[in-house]
Amino acid sequence: MSTYPLDTLQARLGHVFRDQSLLLRAVSHRSHGADHNERLEFLGDAVLNMTVSDLLFDQFDDSPEGDLTRVRAHLVRQDMLHRLALSLQLPAVLRLSDGEARAGGAQRPSILADAMEAVIGAVYRDAGYEAAQALVRRLFEPLVSETVTQAWAKDAKTQLQEWLQARRQSVPEYRIETTRGRAHDQTFVVVCSVAGPGIEARGEGRSRRAAEQEAARLVLEQLSSTPE
Repeated sequence: MSTYPLDTLQARLGHVFRDQSLLLRAVSHRSHGADHNERLEFLGDAVLNMTVSDLLFDQFDDSPEGDLTRVRAHLVRQDMLHRLALSLQLPAVLRLSDGEARAGGAQRPSILADAMEAVIGAVYRDAGYEAAQALVRRLFEPLVSETVTQAWAKDAKTQLQEWLQARRQSVPEYRIETTRGRAHDQTFVVVCSVAGPGIEARGEGRSRRAAEQEAARLVLEQLSSTPE
């Protein structure tokens, strides 16, 4: 790989690596070879969660732990990391096997989200926690104000589970009914079943999580329109 794409990535990151091999490893998928990014991803995940926790702790000093946990989960989920990876143009620098590249791996949300975490882990290994923390704050501070209102609300799966628990009913079950499309562009169909009322609904989404949330939302709609 030419160093030029990695140079432009470093400019977008605002960090020039002293050890360029760390950045090269961070953008290497396991299909590319033994020197891949999964260990750096492990580190990046830890730095990401700690830094976002610290950011939320500073900005929302009156909020209880449960709310902060929910907002953090909203911010560090795969969809958000995928979005950030695209903004940094990570698909242009990902190192994949020929087969994975032909299958569209450079656009696959899970691969891009993992690479985003690996890049954070690489910055941490290259320059320490403060440098990695600064990167995460630069990336996530704009997202906090943009998404926080949506994140404060309990998601549909949480609402459904609490509704059922309050009425001493068994928790819902989720199962994947089918998936459509190629590996990098899949649509999931998930069935949510509630045994007590005998209700089920199908939700679709670009990820399993999104499909589960949609199915839970549809079950909640049915429950709210059914006399208890």
